[in-house]
Amino acid sequence: MSRTLISRRLLGLAGAAVVALGLSSCGGGDEKAGGAPTEITFSILSAEGQASAGPLWQPLLDDMSKETGVTVKPFFGSNYTVLVEAMRGGQTQVGWFSAKPALEAVDRADAEVIARTVNKEGLDSYRSTLIVRKDSGITLDQVLACGKRFDFGIGDAQSTSGTLAPMAFLFNPRGINPSACFKTVRSANHQANAFGVANGMLNVATSNTVNTVFMTRQNPALAAQIHEIWQSPPIPESGIVVSDELDPVLKEKIRAFFLGYGQGQGVEADRQRQVLAGLEYSQFRAADDGYLDPIRVMVADQKLAEARAKGDAAAVSAAEAELQTLRARAEVQP
Repeated sequence: MSRTLISRRLLGLAGAAVVALGLSSCGGGDEKAGGAPTEITFSILSAEGQASAGPLWQPLLDDMSKETGVTVKPFFGSNYTVLVEAMRGGQTQVGWFSAKPALEAVDRADAEVIARTVNKEGLDSYRSTLIVRKDSGITLDQVLACGKRFDFGIGDAQSTSGTLAPMAFLFNPRGINPSACFKTVRSANHQANAFGVANGMLNVATSNTVNTVFMTRQNPALAAQIHEIWQSPPIPESGIVVSDELDPVLKEKIRAFFLGYGQGQGVEADRQRQVLAGLEYSQFRAADDGYLDPIRVMVADQKLAEARAKGDAAAVSAAEAELQTLRARAEVQP
């Protein structure tokens, strides 16, 4: 894909074009004479870039390179949209995505889910949260009363727990539009919003239970200043997504690598479990695109709320029909 085409796709996404264009020099997807790549690029969401996430992920990527026989290079991005577009444009071939951007990658970048993460407690779900400064005295009832009283930090537009879940589970059922409810609304990643709350720049913000764990470990003084006032129902954990353009033999090697990583007995399995523990995981569990169905329900719910707000009867009918179809599937909970 040319630089021009990448730029067109990313036009209008603040800062995204520059980052995505930089990926063209990453070297991901270089191929052998027979067509199989000798190098692939693995995308990782990280607000602080390689400095914070690199030491956690690099041992796993090194093991992945050794297991598959293909060099695996990381790409750290702070924006979900950039990471989806990078896979869509062929600059990355594998990635760690939370559920909403994983759905975007499946729908827009011809990607496939091969695994989902499981935390150290054995759970493959997490929760969206609403956070305030501990000494603020702000309650959930005060937040939901609106009145343009508070400065609010919402997540990336593609964030499952930062935007989609709080809209689907908290604001939409009450007919609340954040832009009309709060004094100001700022969109940022979880880390930036947490810092904003702790430092008094924001009164309330979205976050999630995973971010709480990492923040407590990496910056306990800041974490101690933050208080949760709401948690969502469980949300599917993050997953490993692979481009459908990837060589099928290599794709199966990657799948086998993740599903077997840290499993079994012996010194090597123990070492791999230590790598997983650094990421707050215990294993990768087999998954396909069906694990994203709860996210599809939340997306359809958001479409319905937006259609009702606009008074668009046709869009309301379409969104209601989509919700009904999704909820009719046996594995999907309403």
